[in-house]
Amino acid sequence: QVQLVESGGGLVQAGGSLRLSCAASGKTLDYYAVGWFRQAPGKEREGVSCISSSDSSTFYADSVGGRFTISRDNAKNTVYLQMNSLKPEDTAVYYCAAEVFGPCGWDLSDFGSWGQGTQVTVSS
Repeated sequence: QVQLVESGGGLVQAGGSLRLSCAASGKTLDYYAVGWFRQAPGKEREGVSCISSSDSSTFYADSVGGRFTISRDNAKNTVYLQMNSLKPEDTAVYYCAAEVFGPCGWDLSDFGSWGQGTQVTVSS
């Protein structure tokens, strides 16, 4: 099973940017679909973005489309989430998740491996 570690979270003002990283070890991410999820206090974990294993197609939740960009660097075995024009409602713990040969999905059960999460706080 692949191990995932997120980094890049922090405190930023509204309108600012952050880039989250999801670094993998144990397996190569080339054959994995990788998703980013987030969980705000008192809310359920929700899907934010996903990059597929087959052709690296990308998908975004309506709430982040046009502001967030997911990408992968196979040489570094890392998937990134570039977050621009951040809003206070983007505040949450962000998790990356992976599933070998997986298509992208928005359900937590679509992914078998999860990182520990990184906190993103956007101040108004």
